[in-house]
Amino acid sequence: MDVELLEIRQHMGQFPPFDGLSDELLDAIAARVEVSYFKTGSDILELGAPLDELCYIRSGAVEVYRRQGELYNRLAEGDIFGHFSLLRNHKVRFPAKAIEDTLIYFIPNDVFQRLCEEDDEFADFVELERPRLESAAEHQKKSNDMMVTRIRKLVTRYPVMVESTTSVQQAAQQISAAQASAVLVIEEGSNHPRYSFQDSEGKTWQMCGILTDSDFRTRVVAEGLAPSTPVGDVVSERLITVQSDATVYEAMLVMLRSNVHHLPVLYRQRPVGVVHLSDIIRYETHSGLYLVSNIFNQSSAQGLARLLPVVRAAFVRMVQEGANSQMVGSALSTIGRSFTRRLLELAEESLGPPPVPYCFMVNGSMARNEQSIVTDQDNALILSDDFDPDEHDAYFQALAAFVSDGLAACGYTYCKGDVMATNRQWRQPLSVWKRYFQDWMANPTPERLLHSSIFFDLDSIYGEEHYVEALQDLIAQTAPQSPLFLAAMARNALNRTPPLGFFRTFVMEKDGKHNNSINLKRRGTAPMVDLIRVHALACGSKAQNSFQRLNDISQTQLLATGVSDKLSYALEFLCMSRIRHQVIDLQEEREPDNNIEPENVEDSERHTLKDAFQVLSHAQKFLKFRYPIPTQRQGR
Repeated sequence: MDVELLEIRQHMGQFPPFDGLSDELLDAIAARVEVSYFKTGSDILELGAPLDELCYIRSGAVEVYRRQGELYNRLAEGDIFGHFSLLRNHKVRFPAKAIEDTLIYFIPNDVFQRLCEEDDEFADFVELERPRLESAAEHQKKSNDMMVTRIRKLVTRYPVMVESTTSVQQAAQQISAAQASAVLVIEEGSNHPRYSFQDSEGKTWQMCGILTDSDFRTRVVAEGLAPSTPVGDVVSERLITVQSDATVYEAMLVMLRSNVHHLPVLYRQRPVGVVHLSDIIRYETHSGLYLVSNIFNQSSAQGLARLLPVVRAAFVRMVQEGANSQMVGSALSTIGRSFTRRLLELAEESLGPPPVPYCFMVNGSMARNEQSIVTDQDNALILSDDFDPDEHDAYFQALAAFVSDGLAACGYTYCKGDVMATNRQWRQPLSVWKRYFQDWMANPTPERLLHSSIFFDLDSIYGEEHYVEALQDLIAQTAPQSPLFLAAMARNALNRTPPLGFFRTFVMEKDGKHNNSINLKRRGTAPMVDLIRVHALACGSKAQNSFQRLNDISQTQLLATGVSDKLSYALEFLCMSRIRHQVIDLQEEREPDNNIEPENVEDSERHTLKDAFQVLSHAQKFLKFRYPIPTQRQGR
């Protein structure tokens, strides 16, 4: 093979879908390629013209248009176009123009058809538009499914449950018969709303404890209790549970922190199973798990602050070991939750027990389980409706200040928008929070839309979890029935756009410190999260994580088939690009941020980034059409 042909195949072999082809097929392409040069502004493909070649960009930049003249895509070195026409009637459907001096490789149709027939991945690429983006995201995820496995998938059977009046002998017999290692103890009533549930007949029960094999040895046999002793007299008041949508990773963290080997799994308040340490130990081996144990062993805020280098080291290690964005986000969110919970425990030790029940609520990335190493605080307090400001607020103000200052010392910067429990506005009874949420949805203004974007990603950290669940239920019931609110949220989600511009592929930031860089959060992950949130609100999803929201959205008719998957791939790649560059910052002893410089990005990542931004751009354009402003409200 002469030098010219060798150079052609080497270049094409660097870019999808050619990078996965056999040497024989690459040789076949190189032998048949025709090369053409196009000056800036010249037409490459004209609408309706016959087309019998696949177009490959060797150098330069190309704009592709829809039939009505609307810009469809911007392409650069290594990209292909014209394949839609070859798969249809061999007439140009998307005209193309050179926006720089451009060199094109034309691949004959018979070679193109051979590639489709002999290589399935190539065929998928051109027929299904399953390009770099999906391949990259799937590659990142392939070996890390266990890191995002929900604990409910480990539940293999319904839990053994007995009433509190059952004797320990009868309970032991039931455990043996079921070949289980623990039994859940229940009683009639609903004195504890967190653990109350209804059976299939509508009867209300509450879970009051768990008895394990170890408990029978230490609390019954070792104590010499009679076999007739009711299990309610033996069971511990300390009940540690996990929700069914928690990850295996999170469940393991709960076990380590609480030093338990059995964990009841709940769907909301209803028990659906029990997992044992042996069920999940194989899933989690990262030493970062033990960081959480270390957090809860600290006796002061100063001790917690000293763990910041350990957190950063764990973050770097996770990424180096191949963790995907969902695993990293979940792990860092769990670590952040652990810091917050331990600070709340220390605050209560210092201030005394709270005067009324409360729930410490987190918002934003921590609530979504999507935190990165660069993050700030977004939190609030939901108080009992028995709350009296004059009598009780001094306590909760002090508690909020203790936690907020502690988090700042641990690397979680103060929120610039003052969305923290230290702000009196975000320290309110449940009834007030309900009025907030209802008013935001009924009368959207720019300020209220901003609040909705922050607070409608919400989760509980500590205290009365059902307070947050009540707000989640309110959002899920009200938002789908509020077309004006959805339309306003959709337009608000268009305030931040991806960096696709008229010069090549990217528009750079021009803000001094980060000149000629791209802020991946501001221009990528944040607008993607905003967009997904709108669709999630529209379909009444109660999920908080963006990937889970996309799963819920995919079950509806809100988006065309396959769009949810494309958004998921795009989000995964954007998140991982952001994470990888933060790791580089830490390794080079720089303070990590959300910015990347495209010239420092490898060609493969650069191209895939562009694909991800393109997916986001198309999805944003659809928003205003999917959620129009109701005509009856126009003109008001």
